[in-house]
Amino acid sequence: MDIVDRFISYTKINTTTDRDKGAAGIMPSSEGQRVLANKVADELRALGLVDVQVSDRAIVTATLASNVDYPLPAVAFFGHLDTSAEQTNDTKAQILPYKGGDLCLNAEKQIFLRQSEFPELSDYIGDDIIVTDGTSLLGADDKAAIASIVNTIQYLLAHPEIKHGPVKVGLVPDEEQGLRGSKVFDVKSFGADFAYTLDCCGIGELVYENWNAGDAEIIFTGQSAHPMSAKGKLKNSLLMAHKFISMLPGGEAPEYTDGREGYYWVKQMQGNSAKTVLKMDVRDFTEEGYLRRMKFLATLAEGCAALWGEESIECKLADRYANVFNSLQGDSAYPIDIAVQAYRNLGIEPKVTPMRGGYDGAALSQNGLPCPNIFTGAHNFHSIYEYLPVKSLRAASDVLVEVVKLTHDRFASGDKA
Repeated sequence: MDIVDRFISYTKINTTTDRDKGAAGIMPSSEGQRVLANKVADELRALGLVDVQVSDRAIVTATLASNVDYPLPAVAFFGHLDTSAEQTNDTKAQILPYKGGDLCLNAEKQIFLRQSEFPELSDYIGDDIIVTDGTSLLGADDKAAIASIVNTIQYLLAHPEIKHGPVKVGLVPDEEQGLRGSKVFDVKSFGADFAYTLDCCGIGELVYENWNAGDAEIIFTGQSAHPMSAKGKLKNSLLMAHKFISMLPGGEAPEYTDGREGYYWVKQMQGNSAKTVLKMDVRDFTEEGYLRRMKFLATLAEGCAALWGEESIECKLADRYANVFNSLQGDSAYPIDIAVQAYRNLGIEPKVTPMRGGYDGAALSQNGLPCPNIFTGAHNFHSIYEYLPVKSLRAASDVLVEVVKLTHDRFASGDKA
């Protein structure tokens, strides 16, 4: 099957992550993810892979055995099954030739992919572009990854002259809910030595830095009172929460930062005068900066407790995931080197990009599997304007094949991981 047909077949399965079920601990959070997991597993078996498994959580693992008689490290490729919850409609993918200017997604509803809003479109003049009809996500995040991975396995099986060690496949659910699938993935039994996720953007982008990420939950406890007798008695937890927010560093929020600048993100506040719960994201690229931010919140809460009483405020801090770069230094940096060389061998200039978010490789790396992030070729993730140039999709699979070749050449010559 051609990679484009394969990708479009995946988009027809609605795998929108379900945040309510995810919060309840259900995995996968949506049944469509299990349907896609079984479909891909069947395709891998049909290609000739024997070691293909689907867990009760819809985690797919598979192995293409080495075709040489000497030991080589096992390289793995990962994608995620779910799509973001921003849009829940079924995808109606279409392939449109792009000749420049605005691209009409839906004539009836007058929905256009406008070059003025997305100037990078000019890089794809003359290419075919896969889009939706403007009423849903495309789901290239991350079905383009799955199509690329399966296409790579198909290509390697069709070309046995390409020498390679073990090549492993991992597909996980519910990435869009804090990397839930990769956090429970059994890295040890999987048996890979290093890995790559495909969960990034335009052609050439390469990610091996992301946030050190944490969650903060601040609980404010006040004292309710009837307004006719509230003087000296009412202690409004909502106002306490607002005062706490006002003491956060000015300008250190997502809407004021970019690049490697960290932030505090006030994401949710719910309550009444008696009790209010404030939830925040804490992000920083450096371990030192992350720890400083978490300590600041704890210290601020302690100061507020001294003013309002210890029973008035409770600060709960938790780590979510670490910067993948923490696991890709020194002797563990070789996956980056291999990826960079694979790009260049194909005439693709690497665009090293710090990711202002998380991806499955962060959790996998933290659990002992070094894992940079390779492009899928898609743009505008989590948007009805998500699009995927066909040449970029093909290039993503070409990079994976080149990674496999380079892994053989590097380690067959005696280099050590």
